[in-house]
Amino acid sequence: MGLELYIGNKNYSSWSLRAWILLKHLNLSFTEHPVSVAGREYNPELKPISGNARVPCLHVEGFQIWESLAIAEYLAEQYPALWPENALARARARSISAEMHAGFMNLRKAMPMNLKLKLKGKPADPAVQRDINRISEIWTEARELFSNNSGPYLFGRFCIADAMFSPIVWRFHIYNVRLPPTASAYMEVMLNHEAMKEWHDAAIKETEAHAHYDSLAEEYGGSR
Repeated sequence: MGLELYIGNKNYSSWSLRAWILLKHLNLSFTEHPVSVAGREYNPELKPISGNARVPCLHVEGFQIWESLAIAEYLAEQYPALWPENALARARARSISAEMHAGFMNLRKAMPMNLKLKLKGKPADPAVQRDINRISEIWTEARELFSNNSGPYLFGRFCIADAMFSPIVWRFHIYNVRLPPTASAYMEVMLNHEAMKEWHDAAIKETEAHAHYDSLAEEYGGSR
């Protein structure tokens, strides 16, 4: 199965991380194609490689699959363990993955991904704090109700839900967001996932810079 994954800059591209980490977790062989997209709106130049002119886009023997959840579902059809085995846990994992895919816009806007920053942080405005609180609630509930001591991830073993929230883990780390104990412990587990560390190390080596994202250091109290 010839797999090619088109992704954005590792330093900035949160959506790309989701598909990439799943392929890495599955130890699948794939060709990685970096595309410079950070800070851009719709880019018609990407149409030849992705039907919606966005990344990530997975090519399977040349056939295009775009959108993170669609890529995840395609992989889960080949590797069912990417969703929890229990039907109710699986339904909850799908619910929170869809919620992540469609929501938390206030947090995304206020805390764009930039792995080269390590900030002191500042109190979030109410709309952003609501997003933070909801994510903490999701993580805590999943760990307490569905993990069953079968592993350290949201539903025990690593699954699509973890991949969907992986960019949020980096955002909370970058912006020094304080979390309740269960959510904080889960974040540390994710930060130590081998694929997360590999993504981070590659991001740090990138040279492309975007001033809007890089200028947030002063707004968030400078570097830690």
